[in-house]
Amino acid sequence: MEELVIRDADVVDGSGADSYRADVVVDGGRIVSIVKEAAAAGCQRPRARRELDAEGLVLSPGFIDMHAHSDLALLRDPDHSAKLAQGVTLEVIGQDGLSYAPVDDRTLAEVRRAITGWNGYGDDVDLDWRTVGEYLDRLDRGIAVNAAYLVPQGTVRAMAVGWEDRPATGAELDRMRRLVAEGLEQGAVGLSSGLTYTPGMYADDAELTELCRVVAAYGGYYCPHHRSYGAGALEAYAEMVELTRKAGCPLHLAHATMNFGVNEGRAPELLALLDRALDAGADITLDSYPYTPGCTTLAALLPSWAGEGGPEGILTRLADPATAERVRHDLEVTGSDGCHGVPVEWDTIEISGVTAPALADHVGRTVRESADARGEDPWTTARRLLVEDRLGTTILQHVGHEENVRAIMRHRAHTGGSDGILRGAKPHPRAYGTFPHYLGHYVREAGVLTLEECVAHLTARPAARLRLPDRGLVREGYRADLVLFDPDTVASGATFAEPRVLPAGIPYVLVDGRLAIEDGRRTDVLAGRAVRRTPV
Repeated sequence: MEELVIRDADVVDGSGADSYRADVVVDGGRIVSIVKEAAAAGCQRPRARRELDAEGLVLSPGFIDMHAHSDLALLRDPDHSAKLAQGVTLEVIGQDGLSYAPVDDRTLAEVRRAITGWNGYGDDVDLDWRTVGEYLDRLDRGIAVNAAYLVPQGTVRAMAVGWEDRPATGAELDRMRRLVAEGLEQGAVGLSSGLTYTPGMYADDAELTELCRVVAAYGGYYCPHHRSYGAGALEAYAEMVELTRKAGCPLHLAHATMNFGVNEGRAPELLALLDRALDAGADITLDSYPYTPGCTTLAALLPSWAGEGGPEGILTRLADPATAERVRHDLEVTGSDGCHGVPVEWDTIEISGVTAPALADHVGRTVRESADARGEDPWTTARRLLVEDRLGTTILQHVGHEENVRAIMRHRAHTGGSDGILRGAKPHPRAYGTFPHYLGHYVREAGVLTLEECVAHLTARPAARLRLPDRGLVREGYRADLVLFDPDTVASGATFAEPRVLPAGIPYVLVDGRLAIEDGRRTDVLAGRAVRRTPV
């Protein structure tokens, strides 16, 4: 007898088709049969060792978070309810060009410092890997949700070139090609970049094109955080479209937004650019989060020249008054490339987390508010935070536009991604709320998407980008990564004031056919594993 039958569910299968009522039978981690209500009439209904009454609940594929920063959280926190409670059963990590494999000892130490604000320093995790394959093997020991990995281009450049702002030599480019190829051979699904983060931003288009050719040869995709989401954003998007066209590589645009005052109301221009490319045969997808503010580290706003030499180079420059004044001028007057070419507005920069306990009173205030409370100018406060927190400060940037968010999420190439940083006292609520916020606010309350459309954006469409032949749909033979939610009550509990509140209306989540969330409570199931690239 099979393990589980989910009885009388309203199935939204991920295809975009209308929902239907059915009994769904799960065994051995897969969906073994689907008996629709019409087919069940007058005949014996399926039985199993356990029955789950899904009356009034929607059954859909588990949600795929196309942009996650859980690289260490998956190992640090076996519970991982921040994502499981949302119905997420697969995360794509290794984002924004900086992560922890492939590395050598030097690069690992540098990367740990550079992205402390994203993931913590990692001194509470045994970082006992160096290659992509070893990292994926570590995930295979058992994690809360499944995880796919992108080779981080910035980390690769740090290994081959260092943190200098210069073109790669021929030998260095060859080494980067080999590192990317090895990562893909070991199971990575593609390549990520952070082109407003050092050292990845030091790569020119020719270098990136060569790496994308390697990615294309292995059937992966390129996922850039491109060079600007502010001034010149459309040109930055067009640059990525053209670069991947030349390389013959699929493109997935990370956290696709049009932010800052210069881009208010300009999402239709971006979507027209993408539609022209799609109509010409390009393979393009994108992800977005359903909120207006962004989130990053305070150090990410600094100009690229200040990042040469890595984290220690930044701290050395900030300690020198004359150089620090030059940094201030770039930030406040010129418009730093780290701040997307837009002069920083300190009253839009909210401090969301610090690593040094002595700085905790800054959290929840804007830089300007914190400066005013101390009777100093905002740059003095920001500089002190950067130095005393050793670059570990995270921020929210309140620079987005609701009309742009809504327009982008309607697009035919759209998928969902939280871009959720789980560290800090007051993280962005998207880390805990992205997927129920789509379903509760943008489907039920605002009607921006239908339920069937939204589920397709969060399941089948990202599974197709990842080239996963047995995930993303409720189909016989597919893996039983499933979520059951109440369409009338599903909602994000996380707010900017209380960002770690778990969502409502998602009582059951199955990973590999096992209940990881049952009756709204986390079980001890660790059925997640590394999801490796499907060979071409």
